[in-house]
Amino acid sequence: MREVLELAEEARRAGRVLAQAKTARKNACLRRAADLLEERAGEILAANAAEAERAAGVTEGFLRRMTMDEGKVRAIAAGVRAVADLPDPVGEVVRGRRLPNGLDIRQVRVPLGVVGVIYESRPNVTMDAAALCLKSGNACLLKGGAEVQETNRALVRVWRQALTESGLPGAAVGLVEGGREAAGYLMTLRDYVDLLIPRGGAGLIRRVVEEAKVPVIETGVGVCHVYVDRSADLEKALRVAVNAKTSNPAVCNAAETLLVDAPVAPVFLPVARAALEAAGVELRGCPATCRILPGVKAATQEDWGAEYLDLILAVRVVDGVEEAVAHVSRYGTRHSETIMAEDYARGRAFLEQVDAAAVYWNASTRFTDGFEFGFGAEIGISTQKVGARGPLGLPELTTTKYLILGDGQVRE
Repeated sequence: MREVLELAEEARRAGRVLAQAKTARKNACLRRAADLLEERAGEILAANAAEAERAAGVTEGFLRRMTMDEGKVRAIAAGVRAVADLPDPVGEVVRGRRLPNGLDIRQVRVPLGVVGVIYESRPNVTMDAAALCLKSGNACLLKGGAEVQETNRALVRVWRQALTESGLPGAAVGLVEGGREAAGYLMTLRDYVDLLIPRGGAGLIRRVVEEAKVPVIETGVGVCHVYVDRSADLEKALRVAVNAKTSNPAVCNAAETLLVDAPVAPVFLPVARAALEAAGVELRGCPATCRILPGVKAATQEDWGAEYLDLILAVRVVDGVEEAVAHVSRYGTRHSETIMAEDYARGRAFLEQVDAAAVYWNASTRFTDGFEFGFGAEIGISTQKVGARGPLGLPELTTTKYLILGDGQVRE
């Protein structure tokens, strides 16, 4: 594990330089990285295509997550440029006052230092995480999935060139290679890594939370729900339900369960079935759903807590807001939930009672995303209740310290 330790030592030194870097220099590096990403797209896509071809026995959803194309390259570059356009959080005064004894005390945002990110086969995370860490003054150590190792190497070369050309240390973005052992060793480096962020499936997140010695922000598995209330505009509800499930089923903010209020279920479910099945979605229903929709596969107990990341949707008929909230409370993962309702009191009840990082009223869960929220990008979606929650953007990658200016004061 000597190579991982050396990367961490280099990242610690680079982090001290980045913490003092001016905003203009960081922005120049970000824009150069975006340009290089587009200029070298051919090299990156060739590496990615070869890895996708070698991937055997993976699900369609997994393949979608690991595969890049020209559209994704353009989108990732746009995200990096968007981060460059955002305000720099470093140095922001969170609060401040002059004490009666004349001391001037200010709480200001400062970088964390070194951020480790352990993620599965999503090459976009390599760019997003590095961009956010750089803008917030942090070095980063990236441990991606083995299936896209060559793609990640090509992306980190982009970062290292952009950093060097901008007068910043190339070691500010490090790629940790190796398997589970390397990831496990990274989790122990408390003297070098200030924060660890896992991004991936339930198994990866659980392992990092349970084994890491480094402080962890727990990003979430997304068992997200769309609840169609008896007061819903059913055309609007159909549009949202289909979008939440099908626009990208392989991501954590995709809907995995559709809850339908009993009074509207006989009308809404047949229409929803036609639209969802036309989009390739397999439905798995509760007994009431199966009575309304003959031929639909019966849901098992495991279906209610499943993060499919695929074109599969569990469907349950419930009796009103309270039963919908109870279902979400039992099976949800505190990620993203939505209610489709036109009645104000029923909509407010759902928003106030559901405990999740993002709770929507008449909108798709698919908006829980750093780019969509105007953060430029994100490292992940935090579902924990203490500290950062929701999309992890620039402020969430900083801590604070107090600066106290005096004139010889002593404590009596």
